[in-house]
Amino acid sequence: MSEHTTGAHARKVRWGILATGGIAATFTEALLSLPEDAEVVAVGSRTAESAKTFAERYGIPRAYGTWAELAADEEVDVVYVATPHSAHRAAAGLCLEAGKAVLCEKAFTLNSREARELVGLARERGLFLMEAMWTYCNPLIRHLLALVEGGVIGEVRHVGANFGFHADFPPEHRMRDPELGGGALLDLGVYPVSFAQLLLGEPDTVEAWAQLTPERVDAATGIVLGWNDGALATLACGFTADIGAAASIAGTGGRIEIPDGFFNAERFVIHRDGVEPVTVRLAEVSEDHDRGSMRHEAAEVMRALRAGETESPLVPLEGSLSIMRTLDRLRERIDVRYPGVD
Repeated sequence: MSEHTTGAHARKVRWGILATGGIAATFTEALLSLPEDAEVVAVGSRTAESAKTFAERYGIPRAYGTWAELAADEEVDVVYVATPHSAHRAAAGLCLEAGKAVLCEKAFTLNSREARELVGLARERGLFLMEAMWTYCNPLIRHLLALVEGGVIGEVRHVGANFGFHADFPPEHRMRDPELGGGALLDLGVYPVSFAQLLLGEPDTVEAWAQLTPERVDAATGIVLGWNDGALATLACGFTADIGAAASIAGTGGRIEIPDGFFNAERFVIHRDGVEPVTVRLAEVSEDHDRGSMRHEAAEVMRALRAGETESPLVPLEGSLSIMRTLDRLRERIDVRYPGVD
């Protein structure tokens, strides 16, 4: 971390953006809405043309046609890795090797081995690393977690969560390409799995069934997670049907429902016997929803960097490793493998 981002009255944190797709654009817009704290100083892509177009769109002063050039930029404090997850190990690893702090999109990597390698590299070099699990940084979800931990619905016995839609992806699309980590599980299923583990920790038992594409990646997956104390999670993901993105948490004294978009929640409803349902919203959860949640995520990264922390207590690295272990076990159950990785 540079001298410019330490101390109580630190200068702006200087961001580099690695990749130029839709998620990179949304995150950059979120950073630009934090002008007192953040400055986007560089962007890197696989091609100079893509980087230049992105830089011109957002007024970014430097554009690089390689990831290595971005990683070598001495004016960059932290790099946001926004590639597809098949490239996370290479891209984040390159930045860590160059001495940069990293915020890496989810799923963290293709498998737990790659995740361990990144975490080991960050710890060896004393660098900040965080998975971009915006759900965990959402103030409403933090409030929900505090209420659950305080016993508002008793002991949690069941978590349910879905994330899916209908899309006719052609065979050449990345979602159907095993070389690119295709399939629903890592792209969509990471959200329900992460939500369940936020509430219950790493499961003792995992089971799954999937509908596979001709390329042998999952188009839809049903998941059951079990804990030795009797807790259960039933989850689903896929791109074969519009199953929505609702979630529920059931306990011995009631339940909480997030009607839709649980991974980027703006409200939830508490149900308890003999009591009228209570809808909970927070003023700090922005109406500008996608950018709002990413602002909270970026703010947590910048808080940690200024505090000299190498990981976030909201999105701890052990938690990211745990999620990748569960995803590995689920892929084993549905027999989805990634060439050259598994």
